[in-house]
Amino acid sequence: MRLKTLAWTAAATVATSAAGGLATDPRSSWYLKLRKPEWQPPAIAFPLVWTALYADLAVTSAAALDSAAELDRASDAPDAAGKDHGRALRSYRGALAANLVLNASWSWFFWRSRRPWLAAAEAAVLAASSADLVRRTYQLNRAAGISLAPYAAWCGFATVLSTAIARLNPGKP
Repeated sequence: MRLKTLAWTAAATVATSAAGGLATDPRSSWYLKLRKPEWQPPAIAFPLVWTALYADLAVTSAAALDSAAELDRASDAPDAAGKDHGRALRSYRGALAANLVLNASWSWFFWRSRRPWLAAAEAAVLAASSADLVRRTYQLNRAAGISLAPYAAWCGFATVLSTAIARLNPGKP
């Protein structure tokens, strides 16, 4: 894995974390008054899990990007299977950027806008984007794709949790 690629993906995930963190306020009176499902993890779980997942996302995305770049360098033309590796690299970068924007956006919909249903819908889009990113990563680097799977699983869990909170608080803005 190239250090330059890892530095770029690490910077992108740190920026995503910071953008989401600016909106997050688990001590707000609004959040404390919300009803939450009994199965919601303890508050400490969220920063621990997200830190690990962001680190995983930075490393696995760097591995996938380097694999795509290596394939692109190995062949200027499409390979025997008709794959355009340069297009795969550009497509992966776009999918990663979109996923990171979706990731940071959830906090703004939930915490700042205080719109649980909108946040739940956005979480579903994030979960789909994350599953797609795992698929794309796996196609470029199987080990990295497998390693990224917990990220998509957690985003799916976040969708279920967001939806449960929205259902338990139907009259909340």
